Amino acid sequence: MDSTPLPPKGETIGATRKRRLRTLIALPIAALVLTGCNEPAFWAKPGVTTTSKQTFHLWQGFSIAAVIIGAFVLLLIAYAVLRYRRKGDTIPKQTQYHIPLELAYTIIPIVIVFALFAATVVVENKVTAEPTPSTTINAYAFQWGWKFKVANSNAVIVGQTTQSPMFEMPVGTDVRFHLNSLDVVHGFYIRAFNFSRYAQPGVDNTFTFHAEQTGTYFGQCTQLCGLYHAYMWFRVKVVTQAQYQAWLAEFNTPEGARTAEAAALATASQLNPGVPVNPSNTTGEH
Repeated sequence: MDSTPLPPKGETIGATRKRRLRTLIALPIAALVLTGCNEPAFWAKPGVTTTSKQTFHLWQGFSIAAVIIGAFVLLLIAYAVLRYRRKGDTIPKQTQYHIPLELAYTIIPIVIVFALFAATVVVENKVTAEPTPSTTINAYAFQWGWKFKVANSNAVIVGQTTQSPMFEMPVGTDVRFHLNSLDVVHGFYIRAFNFSRYAQPGVDNTFTFHAEQTGTYFGQCTQLCGLYHAYMWFRVKVVTQAQYQAWLAEFNTPEGARTAEAAALATASQLNPGVPVNPSNTTGEH
């Protein structure tokens, strides 16, 4: 005996199938809307700077667009498989040259690509913008350490292999960086800033950070640069303006001058090819 349920009175079998398909599509969408969940992060974090958050939102937009487009394509594939599947010896009707449909699936992807490109350009222009800074910091990478010098001050921080030098920068203001390498190509990366740049010999890479919250954040070299690449760490401490000025004042003393001199000597020693790496050297880490 045939156990196939009959459609409701006055409704054809085809209409019943379409109604069930709409229900299957609407149920997960309704469940998602009713949960009131926040916009997903897709395993990324917004970071603590203005540009890191803009980059994060761009990533969110790209990921959401990918999910929507992917789901739509899968639904179209499933519809085609079920609607036009072969039934017995009957071959489904073959259709060619559907001009409106062909125009739609050509123009819509082009519009999507242009929209994603435009969003990328807007965010990249914000990341690479160079507003007038309140502070300038010169950063130098070398095998295998970092040197940070605050412009127009005596503040110099150097850390060699296995050390983690820490410098400070003020919160809520634009800080300009000049990034250089003293030997080979290195990578400058601060995870909480969602930011990475090459440090290249003879090339002055400039960029600006505007930190929105205080804290101590981890940085590292991300370009394989030799034996101790994995130990090229540094830290950046974002502090209030008053704390930053107090930190700079520490270098305007005889002891601070000696620290800066020791840092310069340690950097020169590290760059001397005839001197082996010596992590215990006095480097002026403050």
